[in-house]
Amino acid sequence: MTRTRIVAFAGICLAALGLAAGAIIKGAQQAESQRRPTAASERDQALDPAQVTAKPHIVFRSTAMGPTFGNVGVVPLDRPDGPRATTNVACERIYATRTHGLCLASDAGIVTTYQGVMLDATLAPTTTFPLTGIPSRARISPDDRWTAMTMFVSGHSYVQTGFSTATTIRDADTGSLYANLEDFTVHRNGKVYRSVDLNVWGVTFANSDRFFATVGSRGRTWLVEGSVAGREMHMLRENAECPSLSPDGTRIAYKFRTGNGVWRLHVLDLHTDADTALAETRSVDDQVEWLDDQRVLYGLPRSDSAETDVWVAAADGSGTPEVFLPLAWSPAVVH
Repeated sequence: MTRTRIVAFAGICLAALGLAAGAIIKGAQQAESQRRPTAASERDQALDPAQVTAKPHIVFRSTAMGPTFGNVGVVPLDRPDGPRATTNVACERIYATRTHGLCLASDAGIVTTYQGVMLDATLAPTTTFPLTGIPSRARISPDDRWTAMTMFVSGHSYVQTGFSTATTIRDADTGSLYANLEDFTVHRNGKVYRSVDLNVWGVTFANSDRFFATVGSRGRTWLVEGSVAGREMHMLRENAECPSLSPDGTRIAYKFRTGNGVWRLHVLDLHTDADTALAETRSVDDQVEWLDDQRVLYGLPRSDSAETDVWVAAADGSGTPEVFLPLAWSPAVVH
């Protein structure tokens, strides 16, 4: 009986080792296949980044399968579906202005770590700093004074219960930390709002001081308006997530959670309080980017694939959404 058990145990160990070796080989083969050049990745490398960034352009994260997957890409604003340029900087989330770029990156080692990378006008790295969690949202103030970034420090999605975020503001030139927005004073109906489960995410800047964001607490979310210098935020409207301020500063595009758990894109007029549902009926888990004062951009995944596309929809709720930038994610429009 003892010998039989030893033989059986040895057989189990050998089988387990065989399965592990097979999984490692399969993983290596999949990784190698993803690195192989494709027609899409070759189009990613058709242009020189320095030439593209010298004119109006769109910065994005490439999701074209091949060696450029996950890298920062750039395409002329007037030819979003044409040839593109790609850098060797890999990001999970990217945002850019005429003079700065903010890349939120991951390093998948034995223990995955995360870092923020500041980029210059040509999208070359200048400064690196550690992040406390999984990258989610990134923005830069219009005057290039501040950067804002949101990380998940527990959980991987807004739909999970018990998630926690860290949203920080940093100096755009040096990368030095200025504040964690959870330390700001929150006001609701003229009174200070306090809660141990308060989370802040999805910043959009009006200027170097005024910003909008989402505050979540006790199972509810609010659109808030804040002051960087005053270190405070005021609740404006419930059920408005991941705001994005229009170029003319009059409207907020945001995610509205419906009763069945779907996020619908809406646009709120800050002067009239008029609220418009956009024509996009699919659930959009993204912080949109304004293409101009009439249209917004947002990312949607392809079915059963790591590939994504950037779509465009009219901000007044009219028309039909269309693919604007294929095989891309996290767009930033640089005029």
